[in-house]
Amino acid sequence: MSIRALSLTLLCTVLLGGVYFARSPFAGSAAVFLDGAKTTLAIFSASAVLSTAIAFAAGLGRLSPVRPLRWLAIGYVEIFRGTSALVQLFWLFYVLPLFGPRIEPMTAGILGVSLNVGAYAAIVVEASVRAVPKSQTEASIALSLGEFTRLRRIILPQAIRIMIPPFGNLAIQLFKLTALVSFIGLSDLTYTAYQLNQTTYLTVEVFTIILFMYFAIGLSITILMKLLERRFSRGHAGATA
Repeated sequence: MSIRALSLTLLCTVLLGGVYFARSPFAGSAAVFLDGAKTTLAIFSASAVLSTAIAFAAGLGRLSPVRPLRWLAIGYVEIFRGTSALVQLFWLFYVLPLFGPRIEPMTAGILGVSLNVGAYAAIVVEASVRAVPKSQTEASIALSLGEFTRLRRIILPQAIRIMIPPFGNLAIQLFKLTALVSFIGLSDLTYTAYQLNQTTYLTVEVFTIILFMYFAIGLSITILMKLLERRFSRGHAGATA
């Protein structure tokens, strides 16, 4: 779907959601929903940065000629891809403090989501680097570029352009995973909806409003990633319309 179509869909979603909210029993409680949205967006933003850093570290680690480093990266990816994200979050928040200091809910939430999505993103990083034509590496070697310079100036700029589309999908996955932090008591959108439902019993109204909010935020993230994809695709065939 084009950016224009996504933007139109977002506009319609905001308008319809606004009308529904204005006519709902919660019309005077916008601050409650906005507070939940702020928490969700804060977790998403911090997790996006951290998971990207983890993805590059683990993805490049899987390509490392140093065996212990490569095995560590492979082990991390397989463990966090092969176990439940919710169990990972519970382990960080409830189990890990038994062996050390207690982790704050916000820290545990960001770390749990980041480690899970970072494992999937690491595979994208690895595959994207491998997808760069070997002739590029051979040419940079012929120019006597060091390994770090070769990676930074030749390989990664081309690999990042390949990474952007799958990273867009992972960004949406990360956003949806933020709902799990409600299980450790963080007042995000999902936790806010649960609390309101418990006190008002207006299940349809509460979760319909939250549905509109999640969809609008998810569309905004998709548009942002499409713009990023178009920016990195500029000057190359197949740029996003």
